[in-house]
Amino acid sequence: MPIFLLVLFPQNGKHDFSFLIQMYQLKTSPFSYLKNDLMSGLVVFLIAVPLCLGIALASGAPLIAGINAGIVGGIVVGLLSKSQLSVTGPAAGLTAIVVSAIPALGGFQLFLCAVIVAGIFQFILGLLKAGSISNYFPSNVIEGMLAGIGVIIILRQLPHAFGYDLDNDGEFFSVETGGENMFDLALNHINFLHPGAIVAAIVSILILILWQRPAFKKIQWLPGGLIAVISGVVINEIFKATGSSWAIGRANLVTLPTPSSIQEYFGQYVLPDVTGFSNPKVWTTGLIIAVVASIESLLCIEATDKLDPMKRFTSGSKELLAQGVGNIVSGLIGGLPVTSVIVRSSANINAGGRTKLATIFHGVLLLVLVALIPMVLNLIPYASLAGILIITGYKLCNPRIFKQIWKEGGWVQFLPFVVTVIAVVGIDLLKGVGIGLAVSIFFILRQNMRNSYYFQRSSYKEGELIKIQLSEEVSFLNKGSIKKTLDSLPEGSNVIIDAGNTQYIDFDVLHVIQDFAVAQAAEKDIKVSLVGFRNIYKLPTVDSERDIISRLIDKKDEPKRSSGRALKLLNELKKK
Repeated sequence: MPIFLLVLFPQNGKHDFSFLIQMYQLKTSPFSYLKNDLMSGLVVFLIAVPLCLGIALASGAPLIAGINAGIVGGIVVGLLSKSQLSVTGPAAGLTAIVVSAIPALGGFQLFLCAVIVAGIFQFILGLLKAGSISNYFPSNVIEGMLAGIGVIIILRQLPHAFGYDLDNDGEFFSVETGGENMFDLALNHINFLHPGAIVAAIVSILILILWQRPAFKKIQWLPGGLIAVISGVVINEIFKATGSSWAIGRANLVTLPTPSSIQEYFGQYVLPDVTGFSNPKVWTTGLIIAVVASIESLLCIEATDKLDPMKRFTSGSKELLAQGVGNIVSGLIGGLPVTSVIVRSSANINAGGRTKLATIFHGVLLLVLVALIPMVLNLIPYASLAGILIITGYKLCNPRIFKQIWKEGGWVQFLPFVVTVIAVVGIDLLKGVGIGLAVSIFFILRQNMRNSYYFQRSSYKEGELIKIQLSEEVSFLNKGSIKKTLDSLPEGSNVIIDAGNTQYIDFDVLHVIQDFAVAQAAEKDIKVSLVGFRNIYKLPTVDSERDIISRLIDKKDEPKRSSGRALKLLNELKKK
């Protein structure tokens, strides 16, 4: 049906312009960005290859399991996901779970059953609309997570950029700290310098920086990441041809298995042992994987939407459905568990990706090129890939982001942001986000205390009048602030508590007000008037507002007045 007919005669009887908005953002066709997406998919593929292999090796799984997970994340999840820019694949955040679960369950084939179970749990969570939890992550914590990941990416890639090798375990392509302080881990290996790798990394970084300059605008249709990789290969081949000691050795190049035939390639596949589904430990492990993978995916989706130049929104619940199917398929074909991953997603955005076609294309390349031309891919220096990721990391933790958050939110926004950055870098992703959330909640509670009520305070010759105007919503979070205020009221004062504009009062807060009016006020000779409270609250009968005011007001009396929020009154009473 033509677009204008969909608007004039909608099939559901309601006018919904979201489809038109999405089509406008995509320039009316998902293939409008075909060139950008294909080039971006190629760059993401080059980054994904060592990531998939490194995570598989660190997890104690067959190398092909990491590639399979990348293929499923690119093609299957890419097709099903509503996110246009996120990239799914094996995640370093699950490495600790996988490496301990494989021997605990009795082997990789039984572990694959847990991956399938995790996918089933995720699919159920999606059906239950559990993805909405992502709406409750504060933006400063998400920004802190992104900046922290940016710092981790840079620190993890510095050893590769300097030419230091970790026995090809791929550790420095992950975002896990491995129990060692991240800064120490990077600094300890700067001593292992390789001139050829440093040259390849510097050339890669310079190309990516220059590629954004106006002078290179005419050739920007070529992805800078691809040119950086090709340059690294050419530089190293020149070093080799000239017999230079700067030639980058096998240990610092991408290492893919090189089967001699298609049969040998598919012979690497390991399929699940279905008897594992009768093992309760498989279901427990699957549940743990589902929870961690779901949280990581939701965090990544939230972060990717923030980085999206078109500012599109992705439903967390629908993403869980896609991730669930992805893990089921990955487990069935012998792959590691998958999540949406921020390193590849941000690299996709920086490389110019605009639709999910980039993600799908990177998955297709993993499926085809890893099997057909592994010997060509094995010429790529890790240093060139490290240069691409260092630029990606810098964009995530750009100092301008720190300045902007400080300028817009002050300490309330900046401190949780910085704490999240430090915790993500110093501990790990999920714990870092949890600590950031805790700090953010502390500030929310602190702000909530300030806003529990407004006051007007007047000091007359005959006494003091304090009018407390309760906020529109008074929850249990306000209990402490209100109780502290009532306990601090001076003896012999006159108090009016007004709930005229209040729509909801928590039961605990009502008890505090009732106890004050019945017992505490009499003990301190405080006159109390309760105004605007509904009859259903069944509060005690006390003085009327008119009686209290009439006893104080004198036409010749000019009272001293003050007003403001809860914290200001508490400070005034404390000084007195």
